[in-house]
Amino acid sequence: MQTMTVGEVKAHFSEVLEMVQNGEDVVISFGKKKEKIAVLVPFSHYQGKPQRKLGLLAGKATFTLREDFDISDEELLRS
Repeated sequence: MQTMTVGEVKAHFSEVLEMVQNGEDVVISFGKKKEKIAVLVPFSHYQGKPQRKLGLLAGKATFTLREDFDISDEELLRS
């Protein structure tokens, strides 16, 4: 894994893309402290955000809304 500043990435963008294409991760740093702010990874290694599992209580819980249930937007925002 190689670390480069934003300026280096801008100056050598094509080479950086080749490195990523060849499977290498590239860390991008920024500012006087060279704080690490991002990582370029090959798309095949990209996992994205984890999928949310919906329906955790499916078959275990139920709820019912009465027909006369009514709440205003203000009441909802205050709760």
